Order: sequence, then C-alpha cells, then structure tokens
Amino acid sequence: MSLSEQIQQHVRVTYIDPARKRGDPTVRIKAGDVHREMHWTNRVPSVCTTLGSQKFQRETGLELVSKQGPPSGYSTTAVYTYRISGSGASSDEIKSRSSKFDALYGILSDVYRELGGAENFIRSEREQLHFRKEEDERAAKGNKEDEG
Repeated sequence: MSLSEQIQQHVRVTYIDPARKRGDPTVRIKAGDVHREMHWTNRVPSVCTTLGSQKFQRETGLELVSKQGPPSGYSTTAVYTYRISGSGASSDEIKSRSSKFDALYGILSDVYRELGGAENFIRSEREQLHFRKEEDERAAKGNKEDEG
C-alpha cells in the first residue's frame, strides 16, 4: 500500500467516517495530527500532498473548502477544511462509479470493426484531410511545369 493510500485510509477511518456519522457538514484535518497519529518521521510533505490532491477529494467524496498554513503548503500546521457531500461517497459508491466507467470500455469496438479496424479508420481519415501546405506545394509544382 502506497503512502498516499495509507494516509487516505487513516483519514477516512479517523476523521471522515465519524464526521459523516455525526452529520457534520465539514471536516477539519490538520496535517501534523495525521503525521503524528501515523507515527511517522519526515513525511509531512506526503501527508500535505495527499490531503490537497484531487484524487483524495474524489475518492473520499469531499470538497476542499480552505487550506490554511504556510506558503509552501508543507507543514505540520497546515489545516485542510473539507465540505462533506450530502450522502458521502462510500467505498461501494466509488466502486459503482468506476464499474460504470469500465462498462464504457470497448463501446465502439463494433463500429471500428465495421470500418476495418481503428487504425484503418484513422488512416483513411488522415488521407482525406487537406492541408494548406500540401495544396500550396502542388500549386507551385503545377506552375513550374507550366513554365518549363
């Protein structure tokens, strides 16, 4: 399990799930608290990077409302405040979303098969493209032949 996954799991269990159960509209997470609770040393940048990432927000069903701390953003004093979505994104909901996305895989396979495959389709489309440079070159060749 990566550092980011460990952080996300810890934050979910320690902060997010209890806040959802209480019905809190927001949850406030201090990077230094997470770092200390995980008994880590010199991993504050990893904690801050994870807490500020879009992936973390998407997978936990949170929206970052504010971030307070030093300009570098990597400090034990950095505090992240998130809005908790109404129903929350449970693990089952996240799996459901990804399975819906996975269902789109191969959706055009029949269409491409009818067209002779994706590569043939792209090749034929490229052949039909007309670029100004090619037209100018053909016109220039035609003018030289007329002169000679």
